[in-house]
Amino acid sequence: MPCEMHTPLWRTRGGIVLLGFLAVAGFYLVTEHTAHLLGALPFLLFLSCPLMHLFMHHGHGGHGGHEPHGTASDASPRPTGTGTETNQRGVP
Repeated sequence: MPCEMHTPLWRTRGGIVLLGFLAVAGFYLVTEHTAHLLGALPFLLFLSCPLMHLFMHHGHGGHGGHEPHGTASDASPRPTGTGTETNQRGVP
């Protein structure tokens, strides 16, 4: 059974025409509606804050692994180190 190579859309004649049309349409959209786009920037800034929190919050490991509040380890003082210890990532 021969393996057929799939040609990407942007390498076909129709794909090149589509990319050209999208470039021209994007140019006219930006030039004709610049005032609308600039007026929406403050709202887009406020919208980006919760969206970044939702989509990027998973990157730092979440909130798992914390000890519950009120355990015995909370009452005991933390030992002071010599400054040569490393954290979990191996960074001093």
